Amino acid sequence: MIISGGFNVYAVEVEAALNSHPAVAMSAVVGVPHEEWGEAVHAEIVLKAGTAAAVDDLIDHVKGSIGRFKVPKTITFVDALPLSVVGKVLRRQVREKYWKDQTRQVA
Repeated sequence: MIISGGFNVYAVEVEAALNSHPAVAMSAVVGVPHEEWGEAVHAEIVLKAGTAAAVDDLIDHVKGSIGRFKVPKTITFVDALPLSVVGKVLRRQVREKYWKDQTRQVA
């Protein structure tokens, strides 16, 4: 769960909205440090082969599915996400790279 500005945001819900876009193969949603809100919603996305998508298109797609405060504030396109042996995205590894240099940690 991500707590952004006092709102609870469940990564699974945001990922489901992102993954319903025709160009998205897989996504991972994590909270990243934010001065004002504590955490901001961030998504890393793997696109399907031969497809393209703009960040604004993905954000508009998610806005149509879930509440505005749950929409990712930032999106990064990646070639691959860290996976467990059973194919589950390892969100903790995605999250660690954004929090490693922070003095304040949010679990």
